Amino acid sequence: MAQFDRAKSLCNNNNNNNDNNNGYLLHIPSFCRKEFCTAVYNSDRTLTEISRFQIPCYFGFVGYCRGMFYFVDEEEENHIIYFWNPSIRKFKKVQATPLNFHDLVLYGLAYHYQNNDYKILRIIFYPIFRQPNVKPKPAEAEIYTLSTDSWRKVVISVESSSGPKPIESVHFDSEEDSCFVFFNGALHCIARSQGHKFIMYFDVNDERFREILLPQNYLDGLSPYSQHLAVFKGLLALIVLEEKSNICHIWMMKEYGVAESWIKKSVPMKEVVRFLGFTVNGELLIQKFNPFRTLSFHPESLNEKILEIPGYKCMYTDFLVESLLLLDGI
Repeated sequence: MAQFDRAKSLCNNNNNNNDNNNGYLLHIPSFCRKEFCTAVYNSDRTLTEISRFQIPCYFGFVGYCRGMFYFVDEEEENHIIYFWNPSIRKFKKVQATPLNFHDLVLYGLAYHYQNNDYKILRIIFYPIFRQPNVKPKPAEAEIYTLSTDSWRKVVISVESSSGPKPIESVHFDSEEDSCFVFFNGALHCIARSQGHKFIMYFDVNDERFREILLPQNYLDGLSPYSQHLAVFKGLLALIVLEEKSNICHIWMMKEYGVAESWIKKSVPMKEVVRFLGFTVNGELLIQKFNPFRTLSFHPESLNEKILEIPGYKCMYTDFLVESLLLLDGI
């Protein structure tokens, strides 16, 4: 029990951004996509590899939350999700519902604080652009709970922040992020309904979908080529990369759930291919081209540092925590 309490303490410290040393964990798959490397981004902007291991599938997607990975097997006939706990080096295999050929999926892994449990939210949707003149079928949601090893279907009915009427017929853009952002006990993503774009979040405790309004007219005059939700210095943030002006707009929600509390910081950022995440110290991790490279970028000083990461194809980032779940068959 003392060892488990230590793991929970480490989680709490990192969530409060009190760890000034190894506060950021990088997950770097190699080109073969079956070997996985974890490394820590240190406060002196260096990388320290902490583990390298084989995963059991050629994954199509990977996510991380509070000490636990999950991998999605990209083989169409399998539909398998793997939990991986690097602290104890144990896997758990989960059978997921089969998908139709044109279905797209949003995944989210969440930690349930009250029950010391993990949940996967899986939303299956049909992209609107595939058949513009055909009304798309409604999105479907499923929840997997680790402690019960079971799936359940849930109805997507979003409680509106502007009135008692729920938001129905929710759709998702396939060009946006393919995963939810876990923050404040909920999973967040960008959704739309009848031309209305908003942040949809799923409360892990009561399992309800709710709405957070995006910054008013935040895209006026912009030509964005990507939008991302993230956690920046302990706040929910919206990252908008602008194509024409090479500017990155960082919107931060100072008071969670209050639309009037959005504030913006704009920084010049050229030739960005991909936004990867933030460090504990508020640096952006990004990928650029000409040549292709991964960098840390400080939004205040505008200083860049190239991160030497050999032999990887893609990268996923999150904060470093430890967990002992998956022990004794859990």
